[in-house]
Amino acid sequence: MSRKMEHVRYALDLGASGRNGLKDIRLVHNCLPDASTDSIALSTRIGDLNLSSPIFINAMTGGAAETEAINRELAVVAREKGLAMAVGSQMSALKNKEVAPSYKIVRKMNPDGIVFANLGSEATVDQAREAVDMLEANALQIHLNVMQELIMPEGDRDFRRALERIAAIVERLAVPVIVKEVGFGIMAEGAAKLKAAGVPIVDVAGSGGTNFAAIENARRASSLDWLNDWGHPTSVALLETLTVYEPGSVIASGGIATSEDIVRALCLGASAVGVAGAFLRVLQMDGTEAALRRADELHDGLKLMMTALGASTVPELWRRPVVVGGETAAWCAARGIDTAAYARRGQ
Repeated sequence: MSRKMEHVRYALDLGASGRNGLKDIRLVHNCLPDASTDSIALSTRIGDLNLSSPIFINAMTGGAAETEAINRELAVVAREKGLAMAVGSQMSALKNKEVAPSYKIVRKMNPDGIVFANLGSEATVDQAREAVDMLEANALQIHLNVMQELIMPEGDRDFRRALERIAAIVERLAVPVIVKEVGFGIMAEGAAKLKAAGVPIVDVAGSGGTNFAAIENARRASSLDWLNDWGHPTSVALLETLTVYEPGSVIASGGIATSEDIVRALCLGASAVGVAGAFLRVLQMDGTEAALRRADELHDGLKLMMTALGASTVPELWRRPVVVGGETAAWCAARGIDTAAYARRGQ
């Protein structure tokens, strides 16, 4: 079995931890919302990208013949439901052209959709261009996965000059660059460095979903499972990053699987929300039709909650009050992040 399919199998077997922290975000009820479900607009904007839905299928797989079928069906869901879609890391296809079809299938199945290419921070400018050209991609994700690499037996051990390479790609690539974590969370310090390097969009990708530390430990002969809890919940990563980046430039992901969690993340200031494991699980267990229904359920729930909050657009959600409690509030207090401002919106 290829390493790519091992990742898929372990992601399904281990499941999501569910500890994304978003239950700490309490939405404030609006008894006079002055809104209609028919008037809700789900379109959104992240940087210079216009999306018809704030939900997109985040990076999962590719790079092996067995993964082509997964990407094909995910692309069908993206096409039919108007979702942007990211592929998994394309470095394997840059090194081995034989596996390129497992990525190219996404553009083949969804010729007019929004597609994100994907590479790690080790990529050069030329490799970034090649990855984008492979998919005729609308943007490039650069993923940061230091802890995954350190636990991975065959992983990288040298992360020097990563920010320098990212800055060069941002400056010279013709499409927008999105820098994302893979489930350990972007904190304020990292966000500040990325912003100074010119990165226009970040995906905070906190914990709560697929745990790549646990996956790599499952692949090891001698486990480092004491590192399985490394990283920060999505709620914390989002609030940290929003001290640096403005709404309109931030994506939330990491264990997000319900309409309620999507609304919570959008209310905090995310412009879009990446869903990965939840779609993969439904697709693999129940098939493409079930994944299509799941997308409808998420959209319907999103419209319902936006109506209840009196927010007809995503930017209007940024102005709705939310109360931050629990461990997320304690973390923010220790880090000097003003959560009271979120609770007092509109007063």
